[in-house]
Order: sequence, then structure tokens, then C-alpha cells
Amino acid sequence: MSTKPTTTDLEWTDLDRQAVDTARVLAMDSVQKVGNGHPGTAMSLAPAAYLLFQKLMRHDPSDADWTGRDRFVLSPGHTSLTLYVQLYLAGFGLELDDLRSFRTWGSKTPGHPEHGHTTGVETTTGPLGQGIANAVGMAMAARYERGLFDPEAPEGASPFDHTIWAIVSDGDLEEGISAEASSLAGHQKLGNIVALYDDNHISIEGDTATALSEDVLKRYEAYGWHVQRIEQAESGDFDIHALYAALKAAQAETERPSIIAARTIIAWPAPNAQNTEASHGSALGADEVAATKRVLGFDPEQHFAVETDVINHTRALVDRGREAHAAWDKKVQEWRNANPERAALFDRIAAGELPEGWESALPVFEPGKDVATRKASGQVLKALGGVLPELWGGSADLAGSNNTTIDASSSFLPKGNPLPEADPYGRTVHFGIREHAMGSTMNGIALHGNTRVYGGTFLVFSDYMRPAVRLAALMKLPVTYVWTHDSIGLGEDGPTHQPVEHLSVLRAIPGLNVVRPADANETAIAWREITRRHSENPAPHGLALTRQNVPTYEASEDAAKGGYVLFEAEGGEPQVILIGTGSEVQLAVEAREQLQAAGVPTRVVSMPSVEWFEEQDRGYRETVLPPSVKARVAVEAGIGLTWHRYVGDAGRIVSLEHFGASADYKVLFREFGLTAEAVVTAARESLDAAGR
Repeated sequence: MSTKPTTTDLEWTDLDRQAVDTARVLAMDSVQKVGNGHPGTAMSLAPAAYLLFQKLMRHDPSDADWTGRDRFVLSPGHTSLTLYVQLYLAGFGLELDDLRSFRTWGSKTPGHPEHGHTTGVETTTGPLGQGIANAVGMAMAARYERGLFDPEAPEGASPFDHTIWAIVSDGDLEEGISAEASSLAGHQKLGNIVALYDDNHISIEGDTATALSEDVLKRYEAYGWHVQRIEQAESGDFDIHALYAALKAAQAETERPSIIAARTIIAWPAPNAQNTEASHGSALGADEVAATKRVLGFDPEQHFAVETDVINHTRALVDRGREAHAAWDKKVQEWRNANPERAALFDRIAAGELPEGWESALPVFEPGKDVATRKASGQVLKALGGVLPELWGGSADLAGSNNTTIDASSSFLPKGNPLPEADPYGRTVHFGIREHAMGSTMNGIALHGNTRVYGGTFLVFSDYMRPAVRLAALMKLPVTYVWTHDSIGLGEDGPTHQPVEHLSVLRAIPGLNVVRPADANETAIAWREITRRHSENPAPHGLALTRQNVPTYEASEDAAKGGYVLFEAEGGEPQVILIGTGSEVQLAVEAREQLQAAGVPTRVVSMPSVEWFEEQDRGYRETVLPPSVKARVAVEAGIGLTWHRYVGDAGRIVSLEHFGASADYKVLFREFGLTAEAVVTAARESLDAAGR
């Protein structure tokens, strides 16, 4: 472990020092004006953030989404002012009025950074640990992107080489997800990620000695990271030259991810508030703000004061960014000239377009043949992989069960891995038994851009990744979850592995589309629709797929609408509608046959995705579920929470309102009343309630 970085040629002027002090003052003033927030960390981290934005990162404030840029992730999102102030100083579009409106309605400066809301914010951070996991995903995506477009270039010579910078906190590194993601990063030897650990020893409850005592750097060394520690300057502030040297050394380390621990004093240099838990999450108070301004040489009567010389100095980054961008463009043109086919691929992928005729690669399954939807999904994935080189992904150690392997001979693994299929640019990702990190690294991959990612596990383990799924929905990220073993139909593994409440819980997440296909053909159509939506209407999608075989029906294009008439009533207008999803559609079909035989015209509606169905116009929805037909039954092998709005007062729901058991799945469906006969009984009760 390095503790004394070598000296550097860092140019650090009085204007740089003034800019850092201005950042501290702006952080204090912003929190003081609104009356709440987190000033302390933004004050102490100001030199580090300034160093990254002004001296180290390759980025262009005039084009914040430039493909060749470095990425910056602020994992402790509560210190959002650390980022906002630098975006203001650097010229990314924020102005003083945006800082004055910090944490208020309609502002560009919400309490935690939000991707897509504020220019220059690469990811939504708030729940601790998510940011560092996103950064790991970005680093993975950068490597895969390089493999798509410029795999033969020497290290550091490709226009697609860039650095993922992150700031992390004690809180981030206490959260379990950071351990999962950091272990994965070390295993993958992601030498393009640099994390600065703000070791300030303060959390909401006070000194971190209340909860944290391990040697964090030894832990990261064990993960396979390059580790450094820098000590404070005698003043108590950052030793700026030592920090710069450490960051440069970390960037130069390309065989391992890097972490630098820096002991800091929260709220430095506030005379009374520094090194206190109060400064973590509360305004300092007018007197302390004034006293700190005096220490820094600012007029305590002035608020949001920025010297013209300072802002002119910091916004010179705009011109430097354009110059860096232009140099990159020149390098890219040279690459284009040498690689016309790869350049065409890059242009298609960057535009979010799909290759002409890609749909023809998708399989169509023979009706009447029983196929598990997880197996059908695997066949579709292999077909898509053949025409979409940007599609990659894997599983949380369940690939054989999830059927998530596009190419078994190509694993995303670093140079030096002993497995014969190891390829630093491989198609198949082995996330390991790290569901939460899988979810968050997938978010980072999607945020990075220029690839399409999926990840699989059992539906019951979506619980482990739910915080990442929620953030994917919040950010409208086009990630795809392959959740198999979707009900008690998985059988003998028992209630610990049988999802009961999960479908309803996931459907409750705004912006997440849950797709539970009834058969192999619906599965193919679902994958096609998800692929189409990737750019046109980005959002996370979760496929819920069966372990057990289910009947295959004739393919219907209307499956892409989320709900459609699978079998129409015979002998007149429908008297009752049976709504099914997934493996329970077959129960609705069997029940229809019995009801039709008894002279009851019965319609079967398959509804693979409630969310897609709700997107359709009212006219279409009412052709599928006519308001005039009050007798309705919904059937799903999970809690019935989803279905009350579709069946109405006269309707009935055949569901599972308790945990499962360990037995053959056919026994479980029979013993728990998930049968065609139960659906028929419910239909007759609904007909009676509807007055038919």
C-alpha cells in the first residue's frame, strides 16, 4: 500500500485555492438558505471534487453526454452539493439561482442527484452503496464497449478508453452492496475505476467507531484492488499535491481497480462545527456560517458570493473540454477510417437503432407442444445474440436454470483468468451470487450506454435486488431481468424459493414493466417488444418465467399490447371473462372448455403485462375487457392484489394468499386450489353476483 505518493507537476494557483474556498462557502449558503441539507461533507470534499473536475477528468461541459468522456459517480448522494457546486463552477449549466433554490420544488438541484434531471449527473444516488456499484457497472460496460469497437488497440490507445471516477463514503462501504460490487470489480480486474474514500469517521449517529472498526483498505486489498492512503496536511485540509499524485497513480494502474483512502475532517474549516455529526445533516447556523467565512477570508454579510476572476478561471474548463473533445473526434476519425464496419456498428448502436430484419431471427414455437417459458427465453436470447452484438449479460450463478447464456464459449472475464472461455470482451457475465450488485451494476451498464444488458436469477431473489430495480425504474433504464421459477410451480424446493407476493410487489414499482408470458410464443413476442422499447420507450423490464412446461398456443401479435383475447367466447357474446397470466393461463383455457360445454360463452384473456396493457388506449382495453361483462375471474399463482381492479365487485380471484410447500408442483396446484375446477366454480359465483 502506497502512503507517500510521488510529487507531481500539478499547477495549483491562488485562483484554484479561492475556487475551492468558494465551493465551501456556496455549500454552506445553499443549505443555510433552505434550512436543511448536508453541508459538512461538501465542505471537506471541495478540494477533491475540484481537483477531479478541473484537473483530472476528461469531459466537455458543452456536451455532457459525449461518448469519450470520463464518468463521475458521487456515491454518497446526500452530499449532492459536492457535485452541484462543481457543475456550476465548471459551466455545465447550473447557475447561482439553481444553488439558491437547492432542495426546493422544481429546482435543478434536488436533495440527492437525479440522472436525467440535472445535466452532468451520471446516476441517481441516495441509497448508500448504489453509486459505487453503478460505477463498477460503468467500468464493465466501458470494457465491453471497447471489445465491440476497438479490441486490438493497445491499453490506453483507444478512443474508447476512459476512467470511471467515484467518491465513496464510510456509509457506502458499510452497505453490503458495496462489498458485492467491489468483490466483483476486483475479480474482473477493472483497472478503469478509481474510487476516493472520504474517511471522515462521521455518520448520523456520531463517530463511526459506533459501528465500524475494520481496516477498509486491507479488505479492498483482499478484493484485489490497488490501495493507497493519503494523510491530511498539517492544516487539517487535504494535502492537495499528495491527493493529485495518488489519483494519477490510481489512473495509471490498469490491471486492478483502485481505491484511495483520505482522512478528512467533516465541515472543515468551520471553527465549531467541524468534526461533528451535526454538520453531516443540518445547516450550520448563521453564526457558524459567518465565522467560517471569516476564516476563509469572505465577507460574512455576503451570500452566494463568487468573484468574477474565480468563475472565469473555473469556466475556462468549457474551452479545455471542447479542445479535448476535438482531439478525441480526430482520434475517432482515424479509427473510423481504419475500421469502417465497426464504425457503422457504433453509429447504429449509438443511435439506438436495430439492424434491419432483426425480428426474423426470433423463433416461432409450434402450438400444442409443452415448453417451459424459461427454456423458450433461452432460445430467444441465443437468437437475439446472433444479430445484436451489443446484447450481453448473464446470471447470479444460475445460468443453467435461468437459460441466460448467449455463448457458453465466451465469458466476460479478465486476462489471466484460468477458465478456457475467459475473454475480457466476452458475452456471458458471471455475476456470482451477488443479486443486489447484479442489479446495480446493470444500472451502471445501462447508464454508460452503447450496450444492452440483461441479468437473471430466480424470481424469489428479486427481493435481494429490489433497491436496484427501484432505482432502474426511477431512472427509466432499459435493463432486462430474467426472473425464472416464477411460482409454486418450481415444486420441491419449497416455500423459501417459491415466490408468492413478488409479482404484486414488483408491479407496485412505478415504471417497472413486469412481463409474465403464458407460453413460448408470448415469451418470444415479449423479448421482441422489450428489445424494440430499449430506445423508443426505455424502462426496466422483468420477465417472470416458468420452471415447468406449459402448453404452447398460436402466436398473437396482440401479446405485445400486454393483454388480449386468447380464446373468444362461442355461442354468443361472452357471459364471463377469465383472465390469466403465465402458467395459469392454461387453467383459464381448461375452465373455458368446461364452461362452454355447459352452455356458458366464455372468453379467455391472457395478460402477460399489466403495465403494457394500461398503456393502450381505453378503446382497446374495453374491447378486451368490455365494461358490460361484469362476471370475471382472474387466476394467478400468487397473492391476488393485482387483479381487484380488473374483476370488479362481481368478480372473483383464484390466487394463493399464503406461502407454498415442498412437493411436486402438480400436487401443490391441486392442494392449494389452483385448478381449472376452482376457476369454473369462481366463474359461476361471479355470474351469480353479476345477476346472470
